Amino acid sequence: MKKSRFTEEQITVILREQEQGMATAEGCGRHGISSATFFKWKARFGGMEVSNARRLKVLDDENAKLKILLAEAMLDVAMLNDLNGKILTLAARRDAVAYLVTTCEVSQRRACEVVRAPNSMVRCRHRRPDDAALRARLKDLASERRRFGYRRLNQMLKGDGTVVNLKNVR
Repeated sequence: MKKSRFTEEQITVILREQEQGMATAEGCGRHGISSATFFKWKARFGGMEVSNARRLKVLDDENAKLKILLAEAMLDVAMLNDLNGKILTLAARRDAVAYLVTTCEVSQRRACEVVRAPNSMVRCRHRRPDDAALRARLKDLASERRRFGYRRLNQMLKGDGTVVNLKNVR
């Protein structure tokens, strides 16, 4: 909203001049305002003191902030209702954030707040190398030698020429 050239004190003084008998057109011309502005001020500030006008402005500002908070809360509820069911796993949360960003057109940060997922979970991808071949080889060895533990399987992998850490085998 555009900031007024006049403060609340000036507006109440202009309204009092008109109440004391000055013609509306004369007061408007003297202060450089239109008659529509004068009557709008009269509807809003008519019969008020300066302290009441200040208080009204503070209450209007607070009311505007509360309306914004209410709208955001209602949007959060609508977004959560748009998602189907519970979101328990990290992958489901990541998918839910992507869905909210595309369908509800909110920022990634806002979608993460709604789903209660950390921003880093969505933005950063793991850099772990693909170990599908190692897993398949371990499954084959474990199915052949059922009684061997991970330490012995690691030794067998080393014998095949695969260099792998013991923690990865475990």
